[in-house]
Amino acid sequence: MSSALVLGASRGIGHEFARQWRAEGWRVVATARDEAGLERLRALGCEALPLDVTDTASVAGLGWRLDGERFDRVVLNAGVYGPHTSGLEPPGQADFDHVMHTNVLGPMRLVSQLEGALAPGARLIVLSSQMGSIGERSGSAGWLYRASKAALNSVLADTARVFGERGVVCAAVHPGWVRTDMGGPSAALPVEHSVSDLRRLMDRLDSADNGGFFNHDGAPIPW
Repeated sequence: MSSALVLGASRGIGHEFARQWRAEGWRVVATARDEAGLERLRALGCEALPLDVTDTASVAGLGWRLDGERFDRVVLNAGVYGPHTSGLEPPGQADFDHVMHTNVLGPMRLVSQLEGALAPGARLIVLSSQMGSIGERSGSAGWLYRASKAALNSVLADTARVFGERGVVCAAVHPGWVRTDMGGPSAALPVEHSVSDLRRLMDRLDSADNGGFFNHDGAPIPW
């Protein structure tokens, strides 16, 4: 039986990954921060694990729970937007710490727990954003979020170098503007469409794509 790990699956894109894989008979291990999120995952038939990516002890606890696992697909999905700025308004210290701890430090801690839990030929993606692209940047709105996603892309590039030596393919992906709590009701893509695209992308990634940055439809995005 194929197996997947979805980190950050209480709602939105992460939850939809878990739902789609379970509907196809996959074994899915998925995480959420609170009991309500864990119950939603159990209702799908997932093995639900508690995880707060901003808490060192919580991430360490996940590591021992994953001991002996070998996942075919891994999705790192946890993320927050932070303050909605339009120009160069400096973020407050609390906002900066929250966004960077969640979007950058959390994934840096998590990947160190995952190396032994990946099956040969596994595929790993981090949910980034086109807003993190420097080469394709056309605005400055949400600059703290942009900075965090650019940093996450750097984390992914280094992860790909290390995990690629074991035949694991890693990529940063932009899910599109998706109708979730973060994207809002006016977003262009239903979550089911975005996740279906991303799953197809994961399935066709090969060694030449390792360390790449892709749109949900598979088109490359410049760093």
